[in-house]
Amino acid sequence: MKVAIVGGGPAGLYFSILMKLRDPSHDITVHERGPAGSTYGWGVTYWADLLDTLHRHDPVSARAIGENSVRWSDGKAYVRDRTTVHHGDQGHGIGRHTLLALLTERAESLGVRVRFRDPVTDAPERLRADLVVAGDGVNSALRARHTGHFGTDITAGRNTYVWLGTTKVFDAFTFAFVETAHGWIWCYGYRYAQDRSTCVVECSPDTWRGLGLHEASHADCLALLQRLFAEPLDGHPLIGRPRADGRARWQTFRTVTNRTWYRDNLVLIGDAAHTTHYSIGAGTTLALEDAIALTGALHTAPYTRAALARYERERRTALLAPQSAARYSARWYEDLPRYINLAPPRMFALLGQRHSPLLPYVPPQLYYRIDRAAERLETLRRLKRWLGPRVARTVGRGVERGFRKDGAHRTLSL
Repeated sequence: MKVAIVGGGPAGLYFSILMKLRDPSHDITVHERGPAGSTYGWGVTYWADLLDTLHRHDPVSARAIGENSVRWSDGKAYVRDRTTVHHGDQGHGIGRHTLLALLTERAESLGVRVRFRDPVTDAPERLRADLVVAGDGVNSALRARHTGHFGTDITAGRNTYVWLGTTKVFDAFTFAFVETAHGWIWCYGYRYAQDRSTCVVECSPDTWRGLGLHEASHADCLALLQRLFAEPLDGHPLIGRPRADGRARWQTFRTVTNRTWYRDNLVLIGDAAHTTHYSIGAGTTLALEDAIALTGALHTAPYTRAALARYERERRTALLAPQSAARYSARWYEDLPRYINLAPPRMFALLGQRHSPLLPYVPPQLYYRIDRAAERLETLRRLKRWLGPRVARTVGRGVERGFRKDGAHRTLSL
């Protein structure tokens, strides 16, 4: 099979590796519009079970990724003058540049051609390939040519955020919430190398404008954020890339969905097919899992169209849980005033429960008590799991339409 992959991100590169491992005779080219080593972003996160999955499919790249990752097992939250530490599951971080370099090296060692500075924005049929894989991200040019067919929907979130780096090496996955005269602003920090960490800063549009961040220069923005997060940064600087106009790269998260994921011999993968809010740290994992599923379908289905249909069905089903978690996680931060005045240990406990479909509809103090009781009683734990999705489905739309008043949610009485 002749395969053209448009976009040199994790999904496209890993797909090329797995296809070559399945059948070295595949003729595969990855077309990446940027120069080698020019990737945006700082570090990405993943959890231990991803390494287990990667080892089953390609032990060589799995070992390389594991050896170049850093690990943590604690979460830490700064709220006003209080600090809370939670011991949890082991997480991993790796620089995006490092990850792509490792995958590129592995792909090329197997005979994949990786062409940099090679944008493909016109008709995929000009590539003269049996299969064209659109792995060109949120702004996929190939998908945009057939938006009506794919049924693409892009929804912008409410909050604004900026993706930065820092020389502060966080010893835990760190959350810091700072109250200002214009509302709350917060950051997520995690290390991805021995001497670097990612720091994502987020706030509501009102806070963003109230602090003057909407018109501040990149340098002034970093200076203000360094003052606001002086405690968790411990005197270390923030690092970022300004936009062409000299301002910081603030943006709103865009949730991408598609009615279908393929058209003739063109198939979507990774962020071109779907996105999940960054607060659950699953984007890279889901992209790699797309690659695994697409490879498996192509080598088990009787013909290409059946394979693409199978891939779409499998991944849509697998994405139901993380997409739900991402929606509720994003909503938790949008509703931060609802939780921020809890005692720090309780607030941090509900931060860990932000994926729950039940949480937005139950008073936070009551939810906390239910959650603690559920840890001791299996019957209550099963009830909580059963009730959450049903409450969300039956009252969610009504809550969104009628329960929002003066910026605050009403809650259900149970």
